[in-house]
Amino acid sequence: MRSSRLLAAVVLALVLNLDGFAEPIRVRYFEGTSHGFLSLHTMGGAQIATGEQLETRRGSIVTNRLTFRFKDGSLDDDTAVFSAAGALRLISDHRVQKGPAFPKPMETMIDARTGQVSVTYTDDDGKTKQEMEQMKLPPDVSNGMMAVSLRNLDPKMPATLSYVAATPKPILVQLHITNNGLDPFSAAGTPVRATHYVIKIDLGGVKGLIAPLVGKQPPDQHVWILTGPAPVFVASETNFFMGGPMWRTEPAHIEVSHR
Repeated sequence: MRSSRLLAAVVLALVLNLDGFAEPIRVRYFEGTSHGFLSLHTMGGAQIATGEQLETRRGSIVTNRLTFRFKDGSLDDDTAVFSAAGALRLISDHRVQKGPAFPKPMETMIDARTGQVSVTYTDDDGKTKQEMEQMKLPPDVSNGMMAVSLRNLDPKMPATLSYVAATPKPILVQLHITNNGLDPFSAAGTPVRATHYVIKIDLGGVKGLIAPLVGKQPPDQHVWILTGPAPVFVASETNFFMGGPMWRTEPAHIEVSHR
C-alpha cells in the first residue's frame, strides 16, 4: 500500500512538471441557452441510457449540465462551469458516476481557479475513500467541455488540451485532437457529412509509471461535429471512465404523442 501511494505521488509530481500545455480554445461561436436530449448505446447498438443536456449563460459564464440515466439505475451527472469570454476557460467541474454501470463509483470535483481536485470513490471492498490533490492546472484544462471545445475548434488546425483523469488518483493527461476528415451520416433521410475528430489520450513521458494505475493505454476517442456557421454535435464514441467500455452517444429520436 505504501509503495503504491509513493508511486502515485511520483507519477503526479512528474505529470505536473510536463511542459507544452496549449492555450485554451478561442471562442469562435456564441455559447447561449440550449436544451437537448441524447441516447447512449453500446458499440453493439443496444441502448443503455438516455441523456439530457442543459446549457445556460449569465454574462460570460456558462453552465453546462449533462446527465445520463441508465436503464439499470446508474447515473452519470456532469456539471461544468466555464468562462466564454475570449477563450474557453474552465472554472469548475463536478461529476458523479454511480450504479452498476460503474465498477468504481466516483464523485470528482475540480476547482480550476485554485487547482483543488477531490475524488471520492468506493474501493473494491465497498469502502468510501477520498483522494485530494492541489494540482497546477493549466488554462487549457477541458473537463466537462469537450463538445463545446470541438464546436469552437478550427477544423483545419490540430489541437491539444489538458484533462484531469481520475484513476481514482487524479492525474493530468493531454488530449491530442486531429481532424480525420468528413464522414457521411443521415439526417431524416438527407445525406450530410460531419467532421470526424480523433482524440488520443497522451499519458506523457511517464506512461510506464502511470500504466499500473490506469491498467493500459486508453483507446482513441471519436467525436463527430457538423461544422459550418453553426457547429453542432452529431455523435461520439468514448469511454466514460478509465478502463471502461466504449459507448456511443448521439441525439435522441423524439416522438410527440398527440392526445
